Amino acid sequence: MKKAAASQRRASTRARTATRRSSRGDHIRVVPLHHPLLPRELAAAAKPKLTYRSGPLLPNVEVFTIFWGTTWGSARGPATVVTRINQFFDAILVSPLIDQLAEYNVAGQTIGHGSLVGTNTISAKAPVGSVTDTSIQARLKKWISAKTVPQPNNNTLYFIYLDPGVVSIMGGSRSCRSYCGYHNNAGNVFYGLMPYPSCAGCLGRLNAFDALTGTSSHELCEAITDPIPGSGWYDDTNGEIGDICAWKFKKVAGYNVQLEWSNAAGKCI
Repeated sequence: MKKAAASQRRASTRARTATRRSSRGDHIRVVPLHHPLLPRELAAAAKPKLTYRSGPLLPNVEVFTIFWGTTWGSARGPATVVTRINQFFDAILVSPLIDQLAEYNVAGQTIGHGSLVGTNTISAKAPVGSVTDTSIQARLKKWISAKTVPQPNNNTLYFIYLDPGVVSIMGGSRSCRSYCGYHNNAGNVFYGLMPYPSCAGCLGRLNAFDALTGTSSHELCEAITDPIPGSGWYDDTNGEIGDICAWKFKKVAGYNVQLEWSNAAGKCI
C-alpha cells in the first residue's frame, strides 16, 4: 500500500508540473495528459477567470480537416474514422457547445455557428515515427500554396490528424508523454494538431474515437476563443478555456465533448 501511495504521489507531482508548464509557455495550447488525481487537486487552486487580451477570435469558424498519413485511406487503416470525424464536426459546429461560447463575444466579434468546409486525405510525404510543429507549419504552408487545401480566411481552422503511431513533437515535448494535441498559429493561419490516441494518458479510459472527439472539442473551443494562444481569452494561471476543464466530458449531439470554462457560471459547463 505504501508503494502504491508513493507511486500516486509521484504521478500527481508530474501532472501538476505539466499543468504549470501549460500555463506559462510552450504548452499553453495543449490537451494535457489524463491523470485521475489531477481534477481533484486543481479544485483547490485559485478560481479561474478568463480575460480578453485584444486579439482575434474565430467568430464563425470554418473547419477543414486534413488526415495526413498512409493508413487513413487503406483497407487496414482507420478509414471509417475519417467519415466519423467529419460527421462529428458537421454536428458539433452548429450545436449547443458553440452556443455556450457566446459569453465570450467582444466588440465586432460575435461567436456563432461554424461549418465544416471540406476535407482531404493526404499521403504524400507523410511523417514516419514523429513530426515536429515546425514541420507541420512548413507542410501546411506548402499545401496552401499548392491549393491542396483551401486558402485561409479570418475564420479558417485546419484540423490535422496524424496516422496512428506517429508522435507529435512541440516545444521540446512529445505527444503521449506531455500532451495529447494542441492548437497553434503560423501568423494568421490557425490549425489544430491531433495525434491518434494510443496511450493511457491520451485515452483517459475512453475508446479511441471518444477520446479523439473529446480532445478535438477541447482544441476547437480554445482555437475559437484564443486562436493566437495567449492573445484572446486567457487566464495567466490556468490557461485557455479548455485547459481549465481538461478530461471532464459530456454528450452533445451524440458525441463525447469536453466541458469548457464559463466565466458567467463560474464553473465548467
